[in-house]
Amino acid sequence: MSKCPDARDCLRDLVVPAMEKIEDKVDFRLSFIGWTDPHNDGVTCMHGQTECLGNLLELCAAKLYPQPKTYLGFTLCLSLSYPDIPARELVESCALESGIDKAKLEACTAGQDDNDDRDDNDGDGKGDDNGHLAWGLLKKSFQRSEDANVTASCTVRLAEEVRCIRDAGEWKDCEGGSRVKDLVTDVERLYGESNGGGKKEDV
Repeated sequence: MSKCPDARDCLRDLVVPAMEKIEDKVDFRLSFIGWTDPHNDGVTCMHGQTECLGNLLELCAAKLYPQPKTYLGFTLCLSLSYPDIPARELVESCALESGIDKAKLEACTAGQDDNDDRDDNDGDGKGDDNGHLAWGLLKKSFQRSEDANVTASCTVRLAEEVRCIRDAGEWKDCEGGSRVKDLVTDVERLYGESNGGGKKEDV
């Protein structure tokens, strides 16, 4: 979650430095925790609507720039100043630092770059854009977390299993250790065991 201090710690101290070493060995996907209203297009995030906006910005960055080095850099940049999300100055600064096109990012959050990621309430095969943000991206992310039974931010999963959780300022359920080298070791081991090293591990 974009405005969660545990997510910031997790990204800064584990995920980003580990990904610098194993990016070519994993299929990394960022998902968020939240709730949708089945009766309307509403979404709710634990730290309020500004967090929903921050989450959407990070998902759009990942969609536009699939290489983890780029979108994780942007996500970490925002997270380091998470109380200020989604201030324009912060977003523009992090986009510039990460090599992300500000105009493309804005278009994505406005639902203007790809109809497929908007909700299709009328069944016409096209997104329903009422001038609001492209909440379809966020809803899909919420669903992925729910399907994986993830309830704590930050939860790191490896090969469909919980690998480590950062919650309330502490590392929990990190059976293999919570250090960068511990996660890297596990990924490299699984990568070597999967099809002779030819299959990326899901993280």
